[in-house]
Amino acid sequence: MTDLVPLRRALISVSDKTGLLDLARALADKGVELLSTGGTAKAMREAGLTVRDVAEVTGFPEMMDGRVKTLHPAVHGGLLALRDNDAHVKAMEDHGIGGIDLLVVNLYPFEETVAKGADYDTCIENIDIGGPAMIRAAAKNHGFVTTITDVQDYEPLLTELDEQGGATRFEFRRTLAQIAYARTGAYDAAVSTWMAGAIGLEAPRRRVFAGELAQTLRYGENPHQSAAFYRDGTARPGVATARQLQGKELSYNNINDTDAAFELVAEFDPEQDAACAIIKHANPCGVARGRTQLEAYKAAFDCDRTSAFGGIVAFNQPLEAETAEAITEIFTEVVIAPGASDEAAAIFAKKKNLRLLVTDGLPDCLKGGATVRQVAGGLLVQDKDVGFVGMDDLKVVTRAQPSEAQMRDLLFAWKVAKHVKSNAIVYVKDMATVGVGAGQMSRLDSALIAAKKAERMAEALGLPEPLTTGSAVASDAFFPFPDGLLEAAAAGATCVIQPGGSMRDEEVIAAADEAGLAMVFTGMRHFRH
Repeated sequence: MTDLVPLRRALISVSDKTGLLDLARALADKGVELLSTGGTAKAMREAGLTVRDVAEVTGFPEMMDGRVKTLHPAVHGGLLALRDNDAHVKAMEDHGIGGIDLLVVNLYPFEETVAKGADYDTCIENIDIGGPAMIRAAAKNHGFVTTITDVQDYEPLLTELDEQGGATRFEFRRTLAQIAYARTGAYDAAVSTWMAGAIGLEAPRRRVFAGELAQTLRYGENPHQSAAFYRDGTARPGVATARQLQGKELSYNNINDTDAAFELVAEFDPEQDAACAIIKHANPCGVARGRTQLEAYKAAFDCDRTSAFGGIVAFNQPLEAETAEAITEIFTEVVIAPGASDEAAAIFAKKKNLRLLVTDGLPDCLKGGATVRQVAGGLLVQDKDVGFVGMDDLKVVTRAQPSEAQMRDLLFAWKVAKHVKSNAIVYVKDMATVGVGAGQMSRLDSALIAAKKAERMAEALGLPEPLTTGSAVASDAFFPFPDGLLEAAAAGATCVIQPGGSMRDEEVIAAADEAGLAMVFTGMRHFRH
């Protein structure tokens, strides 16, 4: 193996033709012989380039609708032969195999085909076989062969050739080999994951996850941790697919919190009214619906103004100018919305560090997918929590019957509680959170903390009584004892929504009746750890 390998012969076969002709012309100008197949060869010939068909090299025509064209010793021998191995060189001479110094392949658009909702047979036909085989062969032999799988590497290749007099360095080839194996690995992961879903296999024997680097982060949750952000290739609107219109680079914590905010606010239909969610450390510190976006933002902000400082703000409607003006009155890290008016963007432009992200829509809160968490030695994989409870699903278990207005607040509180770290207690009044207790080891503590925060906010706002007076309260899981329920009643709550299912349900219901509370069971819990 030598460091510099002159590039004399290239095999190019690409599905994505972006940048193809510029690359091919540049290679031809450097005296590189071009081999190709099918549509790639046709495109290059139509551009006036001299191209040799792979079929001419192999002595076999493309067959079986193009399924078989490069799976041949004349191709794989040219990619795999060790140029410094006498036996390999002799085998090439004996069998008339020419070396291939550069492989440029991008694969059949399998992921895009699946994303478009194609039928089973169409997806199968878009599984590339020859491409991954050639990529793996070339990448294995990176001591002598350069492997290109991404359009974004065309320009670096040409720069390398210019700087190295038409050759490539070992370090360059090795880097591209790693990229190549990552690409085939991601491709196989996409195929196996799709096939598991297509045949209804919930827990396949092996499961592979893949991502494409979106951003190298300055650090992780803390400055001593390195981190990076990867896209998984799905088209779900959110922080991974958003366009950043302004502001400094997102941090690890920004990305995590922005995702939490946007997923929460997507629970509320933008056709009905505006909704706003303010997130701090992955938990909502204020969520509200309103007749206007500004109204929703102010109500969410008034739940916990202290925590909202330096928070993440999400909307279910495009950002409006008057809302943007209100947001700029305090320090805010990130705002995400399905769009922004020119006026709103201009207002934010005065705050150079404030990040503004816009998406092409809202994520579908009822559409599933997988959530993955790493543990020592393994991965925990589960379906996304898309559990939904509507008015007809609620069971009134107390003598007191909730009013229509209370039912609306209960359902609102339930949607918010789904996005609060367990143990979760959420107080709501007039379609706005007024107290949130999150992540406590005891449900009683969550109820106490949420109520205390509501008391402090009432004092700050100059109100005569706590915000929780007359509120609805949601618990993400059942009350194991009456104490948490009674704490909510003491805070002024008048109605409760919870899953039910405790051994002491009857005791809890009796306590609710004695306190004059209306209570409904959902039959569904929303743990969020």
